[in-house]
Amino acid sequence: MFLKIFCFTILILYQTNLYSKAANEKEFNQKYLSNYLSALLSFDNQKNNDALKFFENSKILIQSHDSFLQEYVFSLLLDGQVKKAIKQVKYSNSSIGGDFFEGNLLLILDSINKKKFKQAALKLKKLEKFKEDDSYKFIIYSSLKSYIDLFIYKKSDIVEQFGKLDLINMAFQNCYLNSKKTESYFLNLINDPQSDYSRYTFFYLSNEVSNNDLATVDNFADIIDPLRSSLLISQVKKWIDEKKYTKLTQHFSCQKENDILAEFFFLISNFYSSQSRFDYSNIYLNISNYLNPKFYFNLSLIAENYQSNNNYDLAKKTFEKFDDKDEIFFWYKTKKIARIIAEEENYDASLNYILKNLEKFNNKSTKMIYDLANIYKNFKKYDEAINYYTLALKNLDKNSMAYADVLYRRGGAYERLKNYDLADKDLLNSIKIRPDEPYTLNYLAYSWLERGYKIEEAIEMLNQAYKGKEEDPYITDSVGWGYYLTGNYIEAEKYLRKAVELLPSDPVASDHYGDVLWQLNRKIQANYFWKSALNSDEADEELKIKVKEKLYNGLNNNS
Repeated sequence: MFLKIFCFTILILYQTNLYSKAANEKEFNQKYLSNYLSALLSFDNQKNNDALKFFENSKILIQSHDSFLQEYVFSLLLDGQVKKAIKQVKYSNSSIGGDFFEGNLLLILDSINKKKFKQAALKLKKLEKFKEDDSYKFIIYSSLKSYIDLFIYKKSDIVEQFGKLDLINMAFQNCYLNSKKTESYFLNLINDPQSDYSRYTFFYLSNEVSNNDLATVDNFADIIDPLRSSLLISQVKKWIDEKKYTKLTQHFSCQKENDILAEFFFLISNFYSSQSRFDYSNIYLNISNYLNPKFYFNLSLIAENYQSNNNYDLAKKTFEKFDDKDEIFFWYKTKKIARIIAEEENYDASLNYILKNLEKFNNKSTKMIYDLANIYKNFKKYDEAINYYTLALKNLDKNSMAYADVLYRRGGAYERLKNYDLADKDLLNSIKIRPDEPYTLNYLAYSWLERGYKIEEAIEMLNQAYKGKEEDPYITDSVGWGYYLTGNYIEAEKYLRKAVELLPSDPVASDHYGDVLWQLNRKIQANYFWKSALNSDEADEELKIKVKEKLYNGLNNNS
């Protein structure tokens, strides 16, 4: 950043000397330089609102410095002012140029927005020279070319080179053409065994509603998991259950060019977000929103990007755009803002905010009841959590995966209250439905180990869980602890060491590893890991008391 400012300063000084030699040139005003440098610093410090103000106060530089235009446009895009960014690029294009990837992309999208597809194809040629800069630019250029060709020639001609992205583009392009292959493309994505493409359920069902095939829509909604589905798909199920089919077509149409391009740029935004490149993610998400502002559900990503950067004010401002007309998204907003309140204030204020917003719903969905139970459990209000888990169970099929999940969580709440009979009952019933579910097996087995109950059976369950999740630190720790309790310290050390390597910050794992090291007469190392457990911010008071006793008296004298 400082190198960038230094180079710019040298450039300005050089140009200022040139201007002083020409009597007819306007003397350079240092105020503009100061504002520009302040804009750059604000931009790099993720203070985009401040950056925009400084850019606006130094716009005279746009006539003589291409880099200013690019930074200014980026700042506008981050602020969601896509129309203004397009206007600025168009103006600059006619005066000084401003030749950069995003600037050219905006000009293309402006033509597409006006349905001037042949004009967009001509402008695409200027974008081609950037395609080798990085993989994302190559993907954007190539995909945009295929979409523009689709809009002009009304046929899909995708060259397969981007894996699943090609299948996604094919699904939307066939949907645009109202092809008979549309259903198979979407279903292949939705049912992909390797990755979660459940998002495309929305677009598949939206198209089925457009084709008036409501029977297919209803049948599909019946198999949507009410608890574990994504935010968007949970909302879809809620709409369909309430027979609000038109909701699926109000927000998106395969026959609208802007709508399918908006979904493509949402994908690009997701790619950037997955790499923690949140600025670029937000830029492309705002482009997506510009193309299809009706699909406001995508704003959840930009809000979470802000939250990941601890920019809570902008996060809350974005979350507030979800109102109670769409219950699942309103509930999502409530939970997210509550989490911010917990960070900024305390848990009581967070819970009060949640309860206040709950009053707006007379008929709470199973998803809301389930989430509320989880919230109470996270706040260690286990009796309240159990009540809501019990309510959720009444609405679920007793043989479903969702039912098993709620039993697992309610069993955990009972276990925290030391009501072991009911805890074991729930956890065992959950295992009957999902015999190989690693986390349920681990939870029950670890609880038995802690109680000194059915040790051998617990170890068998832990080994079964470990086969399903060998890299999970908690399950690995449990297996090691099982061997420790049976006196097999050599085998225990292998697993407990691996658990500490997988999760070095966990105080319980460090405490357990210290115990086995002590039993193996590696006492200096044992003390090191006990101290690590004691100094951990995550250690509770009960654990700290036990660890202090070990540090004073050693393990053999520890009661």
